[in-house]
Amino acid sequence: MKPHKFTLLSFSGIDGAGKSSQIEALLSQLGDGGHRFERYAFWDDVVAFSRYREHLSLRWFRGETGVGRPDRPIRRRDKNVTSWYMVLVRLFLYALDSLHLSAVVWRAGKDCEFVVFDRYIYDELANLPLACRPVRAYVRLLVSVIPKPDVAFLLDARPQDAVSRKPEYPLEFVHRNRDAYLAIAKIAGMSVLPPASIAETTQSIRAALATLHPRAECEALSGPHAFPASRAKTPDG
Repeated sequence: MKPHKFTLLSFSGIDGAGKSSQIEALLSQLGDGGHRFERYAFWDDVVAFSRYREHLSLRWFRGETGVGRPDRPIRRRDKNVTSWYMVLVRLFLYALDSLHLSAVVWRAGKDCEFVVFDRYIYDELANLPLACRPVRAYVRLLVSVIPKPDVAFLLDARPQDAVSRKPEYPLEFVHRNRDAYLAIAKIAGMSVLPPASIAETTQSIRAALATLHPRAECEALSGPHAFPASRAKTPDG
């Protein structure tokens, strides 16, 4: 029996995979159907010491800030820095984030039917060198102790398409990052949505939700959405 009464959903994927668009569409549908929900942005609502981590990352690695656009590409340096000492730092910080995630989920959704996470701990674990056996053991341990979403969506995307939509990281890194996400999906039992159009991906998400709820409740999920609704907004794609 799951410890929470609400339906817990998470959306993960490489930058530019289209997570924000799908989350907004889902929340609009839930709102239209009169469902109560909460949205959490992983970096803003879960990550421990997020402001200090962002500040130190910019200071140490001297990457650019903001969100990359086709007309304004940027060069970020944070998760694509993969030195051995950064791996050790991440192992420590991700353990803290996992503890805080458990607390956030425990407090969430007291009067809600749905709790939706824009990114999850899986997005951090995809930054680790999964070819290393001790790291894989660490990942399996964290996955086993964190709250497991009822559906953890992994929006897969072609790296070249993602980079063209959100030019922030080198294409070579995005390829490696995508491979890491797919490896995490196998470990965590995520629901992988293959590269597709926005409409096709939206339909796949509706179909997944329809398996969790009686038909009467899901009728609202299949109708057109009319307005965006969210608890928090982030620039992530």
